[in-house]
Amino acid sequence: MLRQRFEKWLHLRFRYTGIRTLKQNEVLVFIYQQGFLYLVLILITFIAGINYANNLILAFCFLISAILCISFYLSFKQLHAVTIQVIADEVGRVNEAFTVKVILQQAKATPKFLNFKIKEIEQVDSQISTDLTETSVSSQRSKSKPFKSNTKKVNERIQSELFAEKQKIVELKFIPKQRGEFKVPAIQIFSTYPLGLVRAWTYIYLTESYWIAPEAKPLALNFSHSSNTGEPDYDEFKELRNFKLGDSLQSISWKHASRGQGLFVKQFEDLVDAHAVYIDYAKMPSADHEEKLCFMMELVDQCEHVQTPYCVILPYAQTENGVGLSHYNHVKILLAQA
Repeated sequence: MLRQRFEKWLHLRFRYTGIRTLKQNEVLVFIYQQGFLYLVLILITFIAGINYANNLILAFCFLISAILCISFYLSFKQLHAVTIQVIADEVGRVNEAFTVKVILQQAKATPKFLNFKIKEIEQVDSQISTDLTETSVSSQRSKSKPFKSNTKKVNERIQSELFAEKQKIVELKFIPKQRGEFKVPAIQIFSTYPLGLVRAWTYIYLTESYWIAPEAKPLALNFSHSSNTGEPDYDEFKELRNFKLGDSLQSISWKHASRGQGLFVKQFEDLVDAHAVYIDYAKMPSADHEEKLCFMMELVDQCEHVQTPYCVILPYAQTENGVGLSHYNHVKILLAQA
């Protein structure tokens, strides 16, 4: 309970809402690992100096105490007044790197030894066997019944960086394992400079959620898109457009040509967007929902590769025909939300 409240307080205090410069109240400082042994050494030398009335031992005690105090200041200065900006990918993919860029800036180019610590929590399905003992009047028997248990596995990684220029971009990579909404774990930036006795640290809690698109899965079938032959099939007339080299002569509006108004091509409803690929969820060769989305992602990638306009049809949404980065990201978000 207390841990949850503390984590909630950290999230509220260090949540990222935009570019910010670390102030004094945003940098935490405390003794770190070997620093506790260093405190024991200070205490022992102080007691020994008083017990034996030895000024040399007391002087040594005051010296190492001063070193500890200086370490507090130097560690604090590693993070103080550093400007932080975070830029993340708009949308990611399953089993592909999702990049979060942390842009660090400082007024004066001074060496800073920073570490980025990230804790990633994974859901692990494990088989656990329990012994259930049944007793009776005549005999005792034991049965083993396996059941699944969802356990959380915490992966901790530290990425060290030397920040010696006025600006540095640090890239943090995440590998999403599931499609859908993705929240970036808390990012801890800390420094133990100069002696590793004291640690100064701060947190970055990203408030936004990001979307992870499905992994592309190759199709065994070859899908081809329809081409505009220019042959009218007497469907509803749409519009006239200017004649282009390669258009069928049967589609030309000879009435307008005879009047000297120029060459125009008749456009019918069935020929509008005939060069586009229609990627329909219902026509994917699979009964599994996730596999269908993977097939659709593969077709979207192929269309983007050859720059062919495409349209995605989902049970709840349909996109317009298009191609390009913005259309591609929009489609990936829809597939992630499906």
